[in-house]
Amino acid sequence: MLRLTDLSKTYGDVVALDGCSFTIERGEMVGFLGPNGAGKTTTMRTIFGLVRPDSGTVTWDGASITPDVRLRFGYMPEERGLYPKMPIDRQIAWFAELHGMPAGRARDATARWLGELGLSERTNAKVEELSHGNQQRAQLAAALVHDPELLVLDEPFAGLDPIGVESLAGLLAERAAAGTAVLFSSHQLDLVEDLCERAVIIDHGRVVLDGRITELRAASRRRYIDAEVVGGGAWWTGLDHVEPVHVDGDRVRLLTDVDVDLQRIVDAAAVAGTVRRLSFEPPSLSEIFREAVAT
Repeated sequence: MLRLTDLSKTYGDVVALDGCSFTIERGEMVGFLGPNGAGKTTTMRTIFGLVRPDSGTVTWDGASITPDVRLRFGYMPEERGLYPKMPIDRQIAWFAELHGMPAGRARDATARWLGELGLSERTNAKVEELSHGNQQRAQLAAALVHDPELLVLDEPFAGLDPIGVESLAGLLAERAAAGTAVLFSSHQLDLVEDLCERAVIIDHGRVVLDGRITELRAASRRRYIDAEVVGGGAWWTGLDHVEPVHVDGDRVRLLTDVDVDLQRIVDAAAVAGTVRRLSFEPPSLSEIFREAVAT
């Protein structure tokens, strides 16, 4: 298990981390969310010793993370970390050897992961010759090549087309199912909601929400009504504690609260027109995120 406890880091007057704490279990895939500048990248770099916190601790399985332990981790930074003029198969195999794999196993693992990531026909290509999406795949191969126990990915879906996103999502799910602890940041919150059971939301260097996504949604006092009422006009006007957030013809999304009299809303819609659809649901992860970082 990875445990981050009370991490704090300042750069002059800038507070990057302010008591950041959370854990990740083996076999768990966690979405690490926050607005730009919230401290996500600083947190990830702290795990790998690239940033030294002013205070706080990072442990793996209850012990300090030594260089030998860190060799069992995989990291994909948001910035390109590969050599642009070096063929991808040579450098990924080299990275595998840096993680302690014998040369033969490193070459075999490189071929395997380049195949898994759809790069088997570009193995001799230089990084600078690849598209943005394929550079992303190559960098992911470097993070995966040694079968890490902990995988930390900073915006891994950036630049991927829908097919690439689907393929990577399936691959990460497989790694978690095999026992790898997976932490990744993303601004694609719908994807995080589909892929992860748990999310950690950070803002101004401090964790503001942490839990199973279904539980975070259920705990919110807000509820949303999605309705399609043909010929109903603005049928919700005059209802207490109901606020339209999006209107598209006969379709509307209404913001209300968990204690609203739902029958009163159903009756108002039925009187106004023909009800084609009406749902009452907790907020999505995107809406939970906006609530959490609004202040």
